[in-house]
Amino acid sequence: MNKLEGFYELKKSGLPSVPWEKYDANTVFDEKILWTVRSAVLLGDDLNLPRKVGVNSYEAKEFADQLINNLGENGMVLFYPYFIADKSGVMEVSADRVVIEAVKDDLWNLVTNNKKDVTIIISEEDIFYDGNKDFLSNDEITKLLGYSTSVKRMFRSLIAEGKSIFLEWSFAYISDINKKPTGKKELVFYEIRSV
Repeated sequence: MNKLEGFYELKKSGLPSVPWEKYDANTVFDEKILWTVRSAVLLGDDLNLPRKVGVNSYEAKEFADQLINNLGENGMVLFYPYFIADKSGVMEVSADRVVIEAVKDDLWNLVTNNKKDVTIIISEEDIFYDGNKDFLSNDEITKLLGYSTSVKRMFRSLIAEGKSIFLEWSFAYISDINKKPTGKKELVFYEIRSV
């Protein structure tokens, strides 16, 4: 499952996920909020694809138009409202365990800057912590584990083949135009793939 397939899987999964939409030349971005614009390809390397995060409507439109021209028929441009992450991480769901890695603020702190506050490995026999055991609350861990059960059900055939399902997530707030959080903090998934 590549990034593009993962976006579609997330949309139909029932998991709390970013409300992404496919971009086309007629798309109008609301000027009152900030946006995230991402690309996905049908074939080829789909890691570290171009993206803009937390940009105004003008920048979002300009970048999305550039991406459409560059991708041609080999991909898709998608967009969704920008959110402010309080805690982020990755979760790997396999047949015999769930691994959760978490970091303060944005996921880029983990995947780009190699920072990590905690790794939690949960198996039927044990729970192992590496790092700050108190970084994620019991409620946050319970929410993630609850969705890991759903992921195991949805992707049981891939997991039975020995594959793992890899998800990116954040506990995040909706953002206003000034990058200030609004509303209450919610768990949101924004990528899923098999590895």
